[in-house]
Amino acid sequence: MPTYQPHPFHWVPADGQRHASADPHPLGASVYSSGADVTTLCERTVEADVSELAWLWATCADCNAAARVLAGLPPKVGAE
Repeated sequence: MPTYQPHPFHWVPADGQRHASADPHPLGASVYSSGADVTTLCERTVEADVSELAWLWATCADCNAAARVLAGLPPKVGAE
């Protein structure tokens, strides 16, 4: 059975920020595994870190801007 996915991207903590990625999750998983290489919407390849604390990191501004476009949302107010 397919997993519900409201947008064509997922959030993943990596490299000290929360990034967005369109890479598929591993079969049957709802998150990337820690240590998995993930290509982000800001066009970087990073290593996922899905520890509890990592989910509290700040969001990558470039990934956020790209994710808002994919989600059909206006740019974030005050965004550079």
